[in-house]
Amino acid sequence: MTSLLKQYMDGAWVDSLGGEVHQVLNPATELPVTQIVLGTARDVDVAVAAARRAFGDYSRTSLGARIALLESVIQQYQMRIPDLVRAVSEEVGAPIGFCGVAQVPAGLGQFMATLAALRDFPFEESVGNGRVVHEPIGVVAMITPWNWPLNQICAKLAPALAAGNTVVLKPSEEAPSCAMILAEILHDAGVPPGVFNLVNGRGTEVGAALAEHADVDMVSFTGSTRAGIAVAVAAARTVKRVHQELGGKAPNLVLPGADLPTALAQTVPGIFANSGQSCIAPTRLLVHRAQADVAITVTKAIAEQVQVGDPAVMGPHIGPVINATQFDKIQDLIKAAIDEGARVVSGGLGRPEGFTSGFYVRPTVLAGVTPAMRIWQEEIFGPVATVTLYDDLDEAVTLANDTMFGLSAVVSGDPVLAAATAHRLRAGLVTINSWATPMGLPFGGYGQSGNGREGGRFGLADFMEVKTIAGAPA
Repeated sequence: MTSLLKQYMDGAWVDSLGGEVHQVLNPATELPVTQIVLGTARDVDVAVAAARRAFGDYSRTSLGARIALLESVIQQYQMRIPDLVRAVSEEVGAPIGFCGVAQVPAGLGQFMATLAALRDFPFEESVGNGRVVHEPIGVVAMITPWNWPLNQICAKLAPALAAGNTVVLKPSEEAPSCAMILAEILHDAGVPPGVFNLVNGRGTEVGAALAEHADVDMVSFTGSTRAGIAVAVAAARTVKRVHQELGGKAPNLVLPGADLPTALAQTVPGIFANSGQSCIAPTRLLVHRAQADVAITVTKAIAEQVQVGDPAVMGPHIGPVINATQFDKIQDLIKAAIDEGARVVSGGLGRPEGFTSGFYVRPTVLAGVTPAMRIWQEEIFGPVATVTLYDDLDEAVTLANDTMFGLSAVVSGDPVLAAATAHRLRAGLVTINSWATPMGLPFGGYGQSGNGREGGRFGLADFMEVKTIAGAPA
């Protein structure tokens, strides 16, 4: 078991002020793999103070200096890829091959996309008889999840640093090791002391302390809508900027007459990738009633090709979900759907055959799902697809939009009709004949999926203030 018992503050690894040791379990073995110290509100005070002291100098660094810093971070990140792959696989349960081609490169991609945006960003422009200037916000608190830990950290960290802000990060206590390796990367890349700080801990203590801290100017949170509401309430007391990417319940609207074997092969795998633990997983398949039988047959075949296996072994399989709580939630939603009248097409309750331990979930397809069922509205965050039928495109759009979430949506079928339909969908991201998030484009949601955007120049702008200067000489 790896021991990582320090917090990173003001450019050094230091002991927590009163924190307690916490063991991180490997979800494949249910055995401890890492131990960390869960920090305290006192640790938050120290980290925020360091970030506040560093802000004055760092916020005034030149564009060239920040470009060079991001280039150095990218170089150091590339050198640590094997360490990051191992850390994510052991703590998240993602297969080591998937970590090498998706999980870890996603974080690197965020830095590269931000660097490209930084080179061309209009920090100052003329508008009428005034000047509009983009400036750093100040101290940014970041609270990030476990499902795509490096992607979610770097989607915030890269633009925050590029904009000239200083940072205090609270990574998920379920997957802390990759964040601590990232701290080493930043240190070795030459990030000045106090510009980046890391405090491990629970959301209820460290996260809450960051959200309500008077010296934090912005809090950027990714996680559940329930937790996002708590962060927003705590942050409101000091009227700081709140930037959130929350839950999702993405529809996959399959257009009438679509070539189902082709269309579904491009999107249904996104339901099962990362063991279904992706906020943009297109779990709600909406299919024209005339194509119901073919759609169910094709979706079943795709699901049954998904192998479940040990994340430490290379191969085209999925691993377990993150913990017992998540496993039980998925089982509860599957059982509720069955009790409410859904039909199990593939998979179902319990662990896959051959697994007696580990938080492994059977790749599952449920047909006959209706909007009256719990599984229609609640985010599953597991490898579970649901199939719902519609009679015409207007009804399909209504069903697609029948959710409190609005993070992403998928439209499958004729690209021209899909492009027209995309404008009718209430989601921050709509992909056509694909489910993946394009790097460098704005990412964020409508409704209870949050506010603000990450990615490229749009994400960079969200980590800056806008100042108007009127009456200055040309």
